[in-house]
Amino acid sequence: MTGAPGPQAGALLVVGDVVTDVVARHRGALAVGTDTAAVIRRVPGGAGANVACWAAHWGWPEVRLLGRVGVDAADWHERELAGCGVRPRLVVDPEAPTGTVICLVATEDSAERTFLTDSGASMRLDPGDWSETLLDGVARLHLSGYLLFSEPSRALVAVALESARARGVPVSLDPASAGFLLELGVDRFLKLVEGVDLLLPSRDEACLLTGLPNAADAAAELSRHIPLVIMKQGADGALVARGGTVRARVPAARATPTDTTGAGDAFTGAFLATLLAGAEPEEAAREGCRAGAMAVERVGGRPPGRAEGLGRG
Repeated sequence: MTGAPGPQAGALLVVGDVVTDVVARHRGALAVGTDTAAVIRRVPGGAGANVACWAAHWGWPEVRLLGRVGVDAADWHERELAGCGVRPRLVVDPEAPTGTVICLVATEDSAERTFLTDSGASMRLDPGDWSETLLDGVARLHLSGYLLFSEPSRALVAVALESARARGVPVSLDPASAGFLLELGVDRFLKLVEGVDLLLPSRDEACLLTGLPNAADAAAELSRHIPLVIMKQGADGALVARGGTVRARVPAARATPTDTTGAGDAFTGAFLATLLAGAEPEEAAREGCRAGAMAVERVGGRPPGRAEGLGRG
């Protein structure tokens, strides 16, 4: 590949979901019809918000976030985002409560998780929440794929993509959920993301979007439609695909999983921060893998507090 593109001056604007995560870590199978002992924590979450926090944690100096929350938790989320170095612009919904996700995390080897999702206010972002001025000074727009799973926020995505195209601002998107993708439909998804220059799917999402069972084949096929595809593979690292070809295989960083919630968001945030700093996609993917490894050793989807130091330090 050619040399690094050089750093891009300006902010990263993330548009996406801000939710409250209730993380329940349990050992063994759930006991249906009776009690299962668990360690339960309430933490700030949401794929869009998590990405923004990890990008700031990974050193990008200006990260902004547009999201929608309920009156019930607006102040808390604002404080938590600001504490991570993110400049939040939270629309307070007068009717719907803040979205809530219950994360059931098995404490065995993989720390794999299952989500119960009440999107609440987070999927009620609409074109009225968008302003052209949001792109002032922005070097990249990143969209959470969860925005595609409701009619109001799909309309917002269309407006934001049109605005970014008019200003020449590159746009990235994380598909967010294989389950929701299946409901939306592959053809519809691919049409909705026309104009996106960077897609960051998981292996399951990429295979679903292409109908191909092999991860490398799926990443390569997606890169025929979208210029740059970074496939996140968890413990198997990441694939970098361009122009119908897998250009690089990036190994995962070593980790002892505690909770895999938000690992993909951590990868995306660190990847975007590193890419904006002028790195090639392969180097950015290595940083993404480092952030993902850090994330799975923590409970919840957010990075360490600032007192714990920057991830790249």
